[in-house]
Amino acid sequence: MVVDVLSFTTCLSVATERGTAVYPYAFGDGSALDYAQRHDATLAVGRRQVGSSGAVSLSPASILAAPPMDRLVLPSPNGSALSLALADSGATVVGACLRNRSAVAGWLRTALVDDAEFTVTVIAAGEHWPDGSLRPAVQDLWGAGAVEASLEAAMLECPSGQELATADFADDVRIAAQLDVSEGVPLLEREFFTARRA
Repeated sequence: MVVDVLSFTTCLSVATERGTAVYPYAFGDGSALDYAQRHDATLAVGRRQVGSSGAVSLSPASILAAPPMDRLVLPSPNGSALSLALADSGATVVGACLRNRSAVAGWLRTALVDDAEFTVTVIAAGEHWPDGSLRPAVQDLWGAGAVEASLEAAMLECPSGQELATADFADDVRIAAQLDVSEGVPLLEREFFTARRA
């Protein structure tokens, strides 16, 4: 699950909701135009390149404002690059953002329940500092957490939850799935944890 809230996966959500096939592309250079032409697709340009032209960019608002399109090449050094790298490894890639968190969580829940071998890796895309190094992005962590929080209902359905429920420990699973019921923050100090208030 790739989460790049500002803006790749939000653009992905908006475009695919409108029936557009989105082609991720890692680079926004001249090769992107060639790639878009080969796929008879609209090429999203940089936000600052749009101006008053009405072009589509890595901006969800520009996608909503544009006429419907069949195919869109969406260059992004973060979300697209990660999606492509994961796809090249053979992974199934799902794009998640705050807009589609419940839908993605539902899809993941079904996949986890239907296939005991299915695993989920959550990647909060982050950004890049001017020197090219990775900069964690809080909005991507929030997006990832929002999807994960929507999965709590699947606790009784996952293999470990079923194992505990079968052994008459379903209440343990329900307690583990509760949200926001504790105000304590367990902190390890020296050799033991104690609860502190937030």
